[in-house]
Order: sequence, then structure tokens, then C-alpha cells
Amino acid sequence: MKSRWDDLALLLAVVDAGGFTAAAERLGTSTARLSRAVSRLERQLDTTLVQRTTRRLDVTEEGALFIAQARQALDTLEAAEEALTVRRREPAGRLRVDAATPFLLHQIVPHLAAFHAAYPKVRLELTTHETNIDLIEQRTDIAIRIGRLEDSSLHARPLGHSRRRLVASPDYLARHGTPATAEALSAHVLLGFTHLPQLNRWPLRGGCSVTPTLASSSGEALLRMAEAGLGIACLADFLTRDACQAGRLSFVLEDAMLERYEPIQAVYYRNTALEGRIAAFLDFLAGRLTL
Repeated sequence: MKSRWDDLALLLAVVDAGGFTAAAERLGTSTARLSRAVSRLERQLDTTLVQRTTRRLDVTEEGALFIAQARQALDTLEAAEEALTVRRREPAGRLRVDAATPFLLHQIVPHLAAFHAAYPKVRLELTTHETNIDLIEQRTDIAIRIGRLEDSSLHARPLGHSRRRLVASPDYLARHGTPATAEALSAHVLLGFTHLPQLNRWPLRGGCSVTPTLASSSGEALLRMAEAGLGIACLADFLTRDACQAGRLSFVLEDAMLERYEPIQAVYYRNTALEGRIAAFLDFLAGRLTL
């Protein structure tokens, strides 16, 4: 198969140079070698790819179709080989990663020591923004985004999905009672977001858009408020899991909840110089997330 790929590369060189002699001069090889390569392909395909004359080289109609596909195939092969080469090198250099505070604290920070031990030459810089940022403007290499993506110019790698559920502290429920229906929420203190209205639409059957009694731009702040017994919040499982397992929070209206999951993805611009660092970080992170 390798000889077939070599012959394809030589065919493209002949076509791009406009003839066997010019291609041989560019490649530092003989016209006989190029002619044999093209002839082998034509025999294998049982098709004439190029018409040879003493003055010019014409590509046949069948040859043009084949060459277009061959060029695409060689580009794909070259990109695959480049990706493997990059991954084999030891990643080194700065890598800037941005995520919302809750995801950063609960899903990335716990694994930093292990990542540094595995990739000691990567200088990881972490930033937090509660809304989507412009990667170029903020000089960021990777951003973790939760929810449906809108920017098609970015490359995206799915990391998983997370469910949102209603939670409150046992102390709050003991003092204010446990709501039995979605309608009963109107009698409670509701904790919500100041800047992400879609997160104030709680996934309850029949729909439920809330006006928060207490609000914050940070999911981490809402978690602390719920743990402190200030009210009922709707937060992602990856944020509340530890608190629920430790008994600091309890689920509310479980039977009325819709089982909806939000996608979590890493987005980045393709940059060969950074590809090894990006792949190392995302491969490492993907195997450790608890969503």
C-alpha cells in the first residue's frame, strides 16, 4: 500500500509541475521513475490518467476526477501522520484553559497534581469566566463550554453531559417544608442566576421559569448559598454531587424533574504548534470527569 501512496504523490507532482521533466527537476529524480509510477497507477486503475505529448501533458477527464480524490486522500493521510507525530512528542509550553468557576473547581483543580506529574513541561494557566469568551481576545487555548454550541468556527471535543436538578439543604427544608409540586415553589426562596436566564428555566414537567429571590452570576456562589440553607437552587450534578453525598444538600421534586442533560465540550482553534498540549490535556481530563 505504501508504494501506491508514493505513486499517488508522484502523480500529483507531475500534474502540479505541468510535465514529467519539470517534476523530475523539482524532486531531484528521473523522468523514468515518474513515468513508471504513473504507468503503474494507470494499469491498476485500467484507465488513462494523463495524455503524454512531446510538448505538453494533458489530464484526462477520468484523471481529473481521480486526481481530485487522490489529493484529498493524501492531505488526510498527511494530517493523520502529523497528528501522531505531535502526540509522540513530549508536550511542553504554556496552555491557557478557561472554564466557569464551578467546573474549574470541581472538575479540573482536583486533577492538577496528576496532570503536572504526567506532563511536567506544560505550563498550565487557568482562567474563569461565567459566560462564553472570545478565545483570541482573551489569549485562551481551550475553553470548556456547557450547553449547545453556536460558534461553528471553533473545533469542539465532547467531554460528556451533565444533568441539572433541584437541591436544598436539609436545614432549609426542615424550616420551610419540602415542596410537593412545582406550583409550591412560589412559596419558597429560590436561588438563581443573574446573567444566564436559560438557567432560570428549571427542567420540571410542564415547564418552570423562576424569578430568583436571591441571585448570583456564579454557580459556585449559588452552591454555597444552598448549602448555607438560604433556599432552593437548580444546579448541575457535577457541582452538587459531593454535597449531596455528604448530606449537605438533598434533591427536591425528584419525581417532577425532566431527565435532561446538557452537553459539555472543549472548544479551541486548530493550531499545530499547540496540538500536542491540547490533546494531552483533553485526553487526560476526559478520563477523569465525574459528570
